[in-house]
Amino acid sequence: MVGLYFILCIALIILCLFLLYAILPTVIMRTFAIGLFKQSTVKGKVALTFDDGPDPRYTPELLDVLRTYNVQATFFVVGENAERYPEIIKRMHNEGHAIGIHHYQHRNNWFLTPAGTRQQCVQTAEIIQQITGKTPDYYRPPWGALNLFTFWAARPFKIVIWSAILGDWKLNLGKERLTERLHAHIHDGAVIVLHDANNTPGADDGAAAHTVAALKAFLPEVYKAYDFITIDEIMRLEEARKAQ
Repeated sequence: MVGLYFILCIALIILCLFLLYAILPTVIMRTFAIGLFKQSTVKGKVALTFDDGPDPRYTPELLDVLRTYNVQATFFVVGENAERYPEIIKRMHNEGHAIGIHHYQHRNNWFLTPAGTRQQCVQTAEIIQQITGKTPDYYRPPWGALNLFTFWAARPFKIVIWSAILGDWKLNLGKERLTERLHAHIHDGAVIVLHDANNTPGADDGAAAHTVAALKAFLPEVYKAYDFITIDEIMRLEEARKAQ
């Protein structure tokens, strides 16, 4: 009985530490936008962002669609994918898209030490710099998961999350429902998350094909109403607006 009580006490301590280290910082920082950027109020501007790539099956086709409608987007890339497909990263850069960090491996900050988070960011930044000649400025944690020390561990990179995440990693969402969600969540200053790869835990292989198809339907209807720009540009405009 004493042994069981001891085990329960240890489990409770571990749970409390996990809440303090991972869950509470994520909820508080994301809810109140503490130390991170989630959306702007700049009129007529929207940031489309794409996580988890590059993927040779979907990213090139996605880049074709963006080029057709003169959309500048931001790609938060997984370092090992960037390392594997440098030509896609070069194309993103050459076509004017911003490239940010999404860890070297798609690992959750809840289960990383501060040194682990920093290593994931620095390693990815070095790969992007080697391919493009430009060091990235922005970092999106996988799953939007933060921990007590993420803000400091990720420096000097600025943390970016989103105003809308649409669930496009699931096949059962489909093109039509995803298109409806895009229309429902677009607004001045929106930062919208989509995915150009599906090789992470919880994602359905092939779902990114629906993302590309939805954008082919969505962009012709809205590209004249909104100016789609990179995170770099939308943050610059937001800072200029606040300085007025």
